[in-house]
Amino acid sequence: MRPFDKISNPRQIRNRLSMNQQEFWARVGVTQSGGSRYESGRKMPKPVRELLRLVHIEGIELANARRDDLEVIAYLKHKNPALFKRLRKEAVRVNGKR
Repeated sequence: MRPFDKISNPRQIRNRLSMNQQEFWARVGVTQSGGSRYESGRKMPKPVRELLRLVHIEGIELANARRDDLEVIAYLKHKNPALFKRLRKEAVRVNGKR
């Protein structure tokens, strides 16, 4: 599965997270009006889709993310998805998130 496949309906993701447009889109650096256009069907650029995936699907806070960390995550996810899922599940359990 390509990383952008889960981002076909940002409104659905936002509603599932019970967030308004302002808070949802601000977390990825997009204005509310820009986010509204994406939710209405305007094509979303790949960098915005990737940020949306990282923040709202993967749960990564952009303020805490470093490029080399993201590269390791992408590599692990691609090369050993079972290990990635197991480590993610363990991290969620230990950190009490989600």
